[in-house]
Amino acid sequence: MAFAVVYRFDVKEGREDVFESSWRSLTELIYKYEGSLGSRLHKHGSNHYIAYALWPSREKWKGYGSSMPEKSQRFSEQMHEACNSIEVLYELDVVEDLLQ
Repeated sequence: MAFAVVYRFDVKEGREDVFESSWRSLTELIYKYEGSLGSRLHKHGSNHYIAYALWPSREKWKGYGSSMPEKSQRFSEQMHEACNSIEVLYELDVVEDLLQ
């Protein structure tokens, strides 16, 4: 069964567009090059975001990064610079999956 990670992002005021754009670009690369099963980004309040990422396994998630192209570093830096903080809230083993 799959593995899920829930992240919380505290985004700097006025940097929401940069954050969303860089998150999208980085997440697309992670999906393409690292084998993630995708992610969803949600906004909570004015400057807080929650992302839910799905992976085939915990091991695949922990080993992520080795296959990423060089341009991914730029998106990662932009995303981190747009945030006051980024934290992993939960590492979850999927028991049932009814999302479509």
